[in-house]
Amino acid sequence: MRRGMMLVSAGDVCYRGPMKRQFRWFMAATLLGTAISQGGCSKLAGGGGASAQPKTEDQKTLYALGLMLGKNIGIFNLNKDELAMVQSGMSSAVLKEKAQVELETYGPKIDAMARARQATNAVAEKEKAKTAAEAASKEPGAVKTASGMVIRTTKPGTGPMPVSTDKVKVHYVGTLLDGTEFDSSVKRKEPATFPLDGVIKCWTEGLQKMKVGEKAKLLCPSEIAYGDNGRPPQIPGGATLLFDVELLEIVK
Repeated sequence: MRRGMMLVSAGDVCYRGPMKRQFRWFMAATLLGTAISQGGCSKLAGGGGASAQPKTEDQKTLYALGLMLGKNIGIFNLNKDELAMVQSGMSSAVLKEKAQVELETYGPKIDAMARARQATNAVAEKEKAKTAAEAASKEPGAVKTASGMVIRTTKPGTGPMPVSTDKVKVHYVGTLLDGTEFDSSVKRKEPATFPLDGVIKCWTEGLQKMKVGEKAKLLCPSEIAYGDNGRPPQIPGGATLLFDVELLEIVK
């Protein structure tokens, strides 16, 4: 994840428009097509990519490219047969074979499919979040607010509390419900500094309930995080986010 990506508000989500999302997927297909041409079209088109073992540095780099691109189109939730169809289309383009469909007709439908699958994924994510939110709200010392956020202090602070117009410096670790870490200032060994009115609503609300020096756990429902769009590929649409946050100072 690019440094500080987590911290922008939901209104600043990258690729928020359909044309930008479509451009991203076309770029992914272009790059993956390049990987196919260099790494062996016949293996990929035949479904052998899953068993291929990268040995050389170039092969490992191409494999990493595949991982990255796979995450970038993860919103489609492709099954094995669908993935084979995508690979077939890329192979046709790279090998300059006759296309089986008209790109002018079906290309514009890519974004519609992505939107539909994204909506389905978001519903599933929200359903999973209900149990997690209920459990978090029952932990000793936890407070659930009207917005659905759950905050629990793990280390008391003794300093002042910020207001929404303040700029703050924090350390944090962000994870999904399954424990996948998507961002960490702690890992970067560099605190993040930002205005409280320029971040996701959960942070604007949660940090105003903390004192300088305090550490807390925040559970942020998608409605006050990144909504149904998420922040692909790290944060799926509809995802509830978990944060370990330490408020280091109010920056004057």
